[in-house]
Amino acid sequence: MTTPAKPLPPHGTYARGNGSPGRRPPCPCPPCREAKLKTRKRLNVARQLGRAARVDATAAREHLSKLRVTMSWSQIQEATGCDDRGLQLLISGQRTEINRTTQDKILAVAPGAEPSPGMYMDATGPRRRLQALSAIGYSGRQIAQRIGTAEARIQKIASGVQPTVRYGLVRRINAVYDQLSQTPAPVGRSRTRVIRHALDNHYAPPGAWDDDTIDDPNAHPEWTGHCGTDRGWWMHQRQQLPMCLRCEQAHADWLAQHNHLEPTLRNQALFRARAESLSREADLAADARELIAYGASVEQAAERLGVTRNHLQQAMRRHPATDTGLAA
Repeated sequence: MTTPAKPLPPHGTYARGNGSPGRRPPCPCPPCREAKLKTRKRLNVARQLGRAARVDATAAREHLSKLRVTMSWSQIQEATGCDDRGLQLLISGQRTEINRTTQDKILAVAPGAEPSPGMYMDATGPRRRLQALSAIGYSGRQIAQRIGTAEARIQKIASGVQPTVRYGLVRRINAVYDQLSQTPAPVGRSRTRVIRHALDNHYAPPGAWDDDTIDDPNAHPEWTGHCGTDRGWWMHQRQQLPMCLRCEQAHADWLAQHNHLEPTLRNQALFRARAESLSREADLAADARELIAYGASVEQAAERLGVTRNHLQQAMRRHPATDTGLAA
């Protein structure tokens, strides 16, 4: 089976007029020759003025990622006039420098207001929302009935089997998440079974996510305010929260780093780490009460202190105020 020939660049462009060394000769037609001469003149002027013709691709890559939220590849290609293959290499990070003209074309395109319902989106946000609802007891069947889709599709998205989701379904998942995330599922055998499955798979509940991070593939759920550290591991233990994978790994690393100590010294270090985590939690509660006394809400205090609302409330319950008038 022969691979179809790649279409030639259109006439009147530098790519057609310059040709491709060893593969395609320059086109001799007047529009192509004129495009080639103008481009070379512009490059010569930029070089003489010390203005680099090629620039770092970071800004264009970040803008391209924003465009991908609401535009398909074909729409971006049409709007920028750039080659699809080049755009793919750019957004994947394989192309670290680009022509300044290419950067200008990409940055000149404004993101669309909203994707079309049929456009495929990254499934990170929908997957986390479905897992969070599972963590508070909602089954795939209950969610599917509210969304208006098949239970099997919900299970595929929640398990990570389906890496992309149509935008129309993303909107419906987000809407159901907004409706249910603050209210645990009704008590029953189904809820118990669903929560056990969520615990076994380390699904984070809604309280571990913020609205501005749940869709970010590089973000992590924040159960304690210090997840990913040994202090976070102790807070999981203290608050009787399901252990997250990052804290589990952080504590394993701590144990490995202190494995050379004699048993007595190692136990002393463990006790100190535990005591420090508890004393810091008490300080957190005291700082929160001071902010609240000056008019901040619990949500605002949690944001100022860099922890989740649930974590802050738990800390304040375990460390009640001793001064009258500052109790939560």
